[in-house]
Amino acid sequence: MMSALIAPFKYISTSSAEVKENRNIGNLEDRTTGSAECQSLFRSDSTRGGSSGLKRKRPLEEDNNGHLCQLRLIYKKLSCFEAPKNALVQLNELRPGLQYRMVSQTGPVHAPVFSIAVEVNGLTFEGTGPTKKKAKMRAAELALKSFIQFPNAPQAHLAMGNMSNPSADFTSDQADFPDTLFKEFESSPCSDGLSLCNSAAESELISSELLRHGRLLRHTLDLMVQAQQRLGGIVPEPEAPKSPVALLNELRPGLRYACLSERVEGRRLRSFVMAVRVDGQIFEGCGRSKKLAKTQAAQCALQALFNIRTAPEGRTGLRASRKSCPHLPQDFADSIFHLLREKYRSLVGGCSPVHCQHKSLAGIVMTRGLDLRNAQVVALSTGTKCIKGEYLSDQGQVVNDCHAEVMARRALLRFLYSQLELFLSKRPEDWEDSIFVQHKECGYRLRENIHFHMYISTSPCGDGRLNSPYEITTDRKTPGRKDDAHRNQLRTKIESGEGTVPVQCKGPVQTWDGVLQGEQLITMSCTDKITRWNILGLQGALLSHFVEPVYLYSVTVGSLRHTGHLGRVLNQRQERLGQLPTTYRRNQPLLSGLSGAEYQHPGKASCVSVNWTLGDTELEVINTATGQRRDSGTPSRLCKHSLFTRWSRLYRKVSNKYLMYCEAKMAACPYQTVKQQWFRSLQETGLGTWVKKPPEQDQFLLSV
Repeated sequence: MMSALIAPFKYISTSSAEVKENRNIGNLEDRTTGSAECQSLFRSDSTRGGSSGLKRKRPLEEDNNGHLCQLRLIYKKLSCFEAPKNALVQLNELRPGLQYRMVSQTGPVHAPVFSIAVEVNGLTFEGTGPTKKKAKMRAAELALKSFIQFPNAPQAHLAMGNMSNPSADFTSDQADFPDTLFKEFESSPCSDGLSLCNSAAESELISSELLRHGRLLRHTLDLMVQAQQRLGGIVPEPEAPKSPVALLNELRPGLRYACLSERVEGRRLRSFVMAVRVDGQIFEGCGRSKKLAKTQAAQCALQALFNIRTAPEGRTGLRASRKSCPHLPQDFADSIFHLLREKYRSLVGGCSPVHCQHKSLAGIVMTRGLDLRNAQVVALSTGTKCIKGEYLSDQGQVVNDCHAEVMARRALLRFLYSQLELFLSKRPEDWEDSIFVQHKECGYRLRENIHFHMYISTSPCGDGRLNSPYEITTDRKTPGRKDDAHRNQLRTKIESGEGTVPVQCKGPVQTWDGVLQGEQLITMSCTDKITRWNILGLQGALLSHFVEPVYLYSVTVGSLRHTGHLGRVLNQRQERLGQLPTTYRRNQPLLSGLSGAEYQHPGKASCVSVNWTLGDTELEVINTATGQRRDSGTPSRLCKHSLFTRWSRLYRKVSNKYLMYCEAKMAACPYQTVKQQWFRSLQETGLGTWVKKPPEQDQFLLSV
């Protein structure tokens, strides 16, 4: 609203041509209408400090007493304010999106009169003028006048800088002050630029009061808006929310984002993964562009570190979900690790030192809800190797895969069998202690809020470890990134050794005679098996006869600084899976690393694997090369034969039919349907073929 005060100065040019022109006294005298008193006012300043007429250093100060230079000095005092805005601009700031409409056009062709109207706050304001632009401007002026309503008229005049008539009724429609207030919207000719100096009194006040009046005028707009807000007339426009990237940069300046991967999907679709390190933690985001990926990474950091949930575009809020923020709270993950570590130390206290050293520890903790006070370690194991092909058993009396996470899952199966047997006992008091409840006529499911949390000390072998940019290696240097040639592919374990290789089998099934003649026994990687559990469940085919699928609630990996890559691998294997039966789902467990990396024993892994299930009195030690007990060479309590024996005792309660191991597994029709559906989706996505072991190993009957 200051244009009325500073408009005379905005036409003053600083070009060299005008400087030369202003040196001519005649030119300057023709353009000014100031009085002699006003000229003497400027002369007193220009001649201060000596005879400036003798020195020609500043040409604007010579001739006509240098009053143009004085005006520029005053203009400099006002340079801190915003540039003058016309009525249209100011009205649009108060009420964006107004629509102006043409009402009429009168008068002769050579002198038309246009009428344009605008509706503001339910009222219509109509302005007229010789052009549409001036008519529109007049309508905006009338609309702005309607905003000014003050209960105390003298106070309003004082705020607006009107000293002449403070007692006038400011709210009156006939008040003369609003007309003077909005004179700024009318264009002022350049020839009237110095009319401020018409009187000596005004010229004396111009340097002292102009700045104060400008502040009052600027404050008036705020008073106008506040007055209308009290009356409910104007709804304040909410400030545009800051983007997550900008907000995070304010909290932690100087952050740098790194592009971890770029994947091409089809001809034009691309997917980016961006990561940022904040306070020692790494946060990732995925998106179709790097900007979207950075935004998602910043959102995860804001939510995890500052508990700030930002709203994405087109939504009013963002709720944490497993898909958008699939991270387990850090303190909860650390507690799971401490429970397992203490249980393992208590179990190995009486064992030989070789059993205390392990390269991979895995276990499963059961909680009711997320209450750690009643958490129980239900399964625990170690191991990193598989059996040799020559020890493969056709009676199911060996454990083929002795990797820690696979053994922990098999140990969990024993716990599930014991809980199901507890529920089916004849004593009613045992029913309440079981984690199962009856769901249908012949089906059982877990009780509400029963959760299983898996801990693994190292990343699961396969693509989850091979291409992880966050894996902490044994030398504690930098994370290793491998060649991208076989990225995201299914991988198989090396027989009687460590590491994995891409699937190279010609068919989906190995042959028995081929393995016995020296072909390497193929076992799918732990990354692939965990993905399988996220779709089919931990219970396997046999227990699917009785219970609904049992899924992991969370997975904690001790050697990872960030679980983003592992999460992408697990989720990618669920793509193109299609619709699943009612009880099955695409499980996405919460993922987490540890706040401090667990110590790993250097050197080669031992050829032993230990396992324990809740209720056992001691650890069982298995020779990983033979898949049987190390001390006696007898079958392990985790082998197929032992688990099938427990299943048969339950099955005979509902049927007297004797089945082979393979027949019992194939009889779980929904389970087998989902498994075949998932195998097809792996091939369709180009991830590879799931290779099965020779079928002869499952073709055995239990002895009567």
